[in-house]
Amino acid sequence: MRFLIIYKPDHRAPCGPENMEEMEKRVDEAMKSGALLATGGLVPEGVKVRRKEGAVTITDGPYAEAKEMVAGFALFELESMEVAVESSKDFLRYAGDGECEIRPLMEGSRFADRD
Repeated sequence: MRFLIIYKPDHRAPCGPENMEEMEKRVDEAMKSGALLATGGLVPEGVKVRRKEGAVTITDGPYAEAKEMVAGFALFELESMEVAVESSKDFLRYAGDGECEIRPLMEGSRFADRD
């Protein structure tokens, strides 16, 4: 299964430079194994594009509060949600305080079932 893992840091406890080397090593290992398909950090600027009742609005953002900031993402191919949870727990040991939101991707017939 594919999982999108979204990281939201606790801004009071950012990842320190002492952990970056180990985190980079683990990212490289996960990429080489094929489990990690893509990853990246996100800058705190952007826009929201919203459509409601046919009207489109664009607002600066995308965050109403700093605690909502998404700092990064990772796209994994893993065996189960349990493995995704363990991967997230491992990541947080190096990233520092914050949270990871794990979202399974709809694929194949699961996507077709939405109709």
